[in-house]
Amino acid sequence: MLCLFCKKDAQGSRSVEHVVPESLGNTTMTLPAGTVCDACNNYFAVKVEKPFLESPSIVALRFHQAIPSKKRRIPPLEGAFGPDLPVTVYRHADGPLGGVISVPWEAMSYLPNGGKAVINLPAASDEWRVEEVSRFMAKAALESLAARLLDNPVGVHSLVADAQLDPIRDYARYGKGKLWPIHSRRIYEADKSWVLSTGETVQRVWESDFLHTSRGEVYYVLAVFGLELVINLLGPVVQGYQTWLAENRGMSPLYHGKNA
Repeated sequence: MLCLFCKKDAQGSRSVEHVVPESLGNTTMTLPAGTVCDACNNYFAVKVEKPFLESPSIVALRFHQAIPSKKRRIPPLEGAFGPDLPVTVYRHADGPLGGVISVPWEAMSYLPNGGKAVINLPAASDEWRVEEVSRFMAKAALESLAARLLDNPVGVHSLVADAQLDPIRDYARYGKGKLWPIHSRRIYEADKSWVLSTGETVQRVWESDFLHTSRGEVYYVLAVFGLELVINLLGPVVQGYQTWLAENRGMSPLYHGKNA
C-alpha cells in the first residue's frame, strides 16, 4: 500500500489518521494504518493541524463550546481583568471545578479595596488567516475522499495514482505552489442546537461533504460549529463555488439536494 500523500510504501506504518482532528470531536472518520504513512501523519500533526488548532478562531471556539482535546484539555483563553490587567481563564472538561481564573498579583490589591472587575474574553470569531486553514483543508479533502473508498482497495489505489490530485496533494504535504484560497461563511450560529427524536439536545461540532458541480469541479465542504469552509480539489480557485451558491439561493451543499 502506498501513502496517500508522499506515495511511498506505507505497509509498515502504524498511525491511524484522523481526517478531522480528535480535538474537534472526531472519533469516527479515520483512515486505517498504512493509508497515510507515519512520516506524513507526524508531519501533518505538527506543521498543518497544530497551526490550525492553535489559531485564535479555533481556540476561542473550543473554549466557548467546551470542546476538549484527546487528552481531555480545553485550551485556555487570554483576556483582560478590571481596567487593563491580563488574565488567563481555564475550563475543565472533568472534575468538580468548572474552571480556574489566573490573575496577576496586582489584582489582589485591587479587589480588597472594594474594587469590582469584569473579565473580558474574546468572542469566537469568523475571521481567519488563509495560511492557518488552507493546507489543513487540502489534507482533509483528500483524506475524506479516501475514507469514502476504504471498502474498495482499488479505489484507494486509483486515488493515489490520480495525477489530477497531485497539485493539491503536494500543496497539503509540501506547501508547493501558491496559496489555495478558501471560501468561508457562517451557515448557522456556533451555539445552535438540534433536538433529536430521543429528546436529546445536541450541537454539531463538524460536518462535511463533497459538491460536484455541472462544470466538472469538485469541492470539499467542511463546517466547524457552523462556519462553512470550502476548497476546490482540482485547482486553487473558488469562483465556481460562488457561482453555484448564486444559482442555488445560497444554500449550503451540506443542506441541499440529497442532504436537504
